[in-house]
Amino acid sequence: MNQKAPEYHEQVYQPEADTYLLLSSVKNEIRNGDMVLEVGTGSGIIAQACSERARCVATDVNPHACRMAHGMGVEVVRTDLYAGLKGPFDLIIFNPPYLPTAENERIDDWLEYALDGGMDGRAVIHQFASGLHRILHPYGRVLLLVSSLTGIQETRELFAEEGFLSFIVSEKTTEGERLVVFRITHDLCSLRG
Repeated sequence: MNQKAPEYHEQVYQPEADTYLLLSSVKNEIRNGDMVLEVGTGSGIIAQACSERARCVATDVNPHACRMAHGMGVEVVRTDLYAGLKGPFDLIIFNPPYLPTAENERIDDWLEYALDGGMDGRAVIHQFASGLHRILHPYGRVLLLVSSLTGIQETRELFAEEGFLSFIVSEKTTEGERLVVFRITHDLCSLRG
């Protein structure tokens, strides 16, 4: 169901180069019949595109983002990451807040949730990874967007420590920043052990 996008809200992260890079990767990865979760949907354009091929649920902690995504026909739940959701999901999509942010740089508004990745840019990514086994199907996949500002190798190591394999499926350099999309899966050898 294609619906007109609701009016722009200044407290919602609007699609940028990172959004479109992730969207392109999603279109290559999604399979008909997948149960999909988009974490932190923002404007809802990725979840809306997923809904054309699969069952998709989106989350966001920002009430303005939830309203905007809902206005696009997206099934959205207001929650932090995936709190309260059961799964398992075949495909999980996340464009996390990844900007390294010092305490004195915080702006204390709803848009901050889409940008603030903590001191090293990986605080929210770490939180996301730590509970992923609970909601990801054993043969499921995650598409995660990461920036060179966040530490690409450090992010890969973070997921390896949690028992996941990752590899880069797409990348783009924009404004001096390297953006990559990781495809992350369970390390099935570690699950058996």
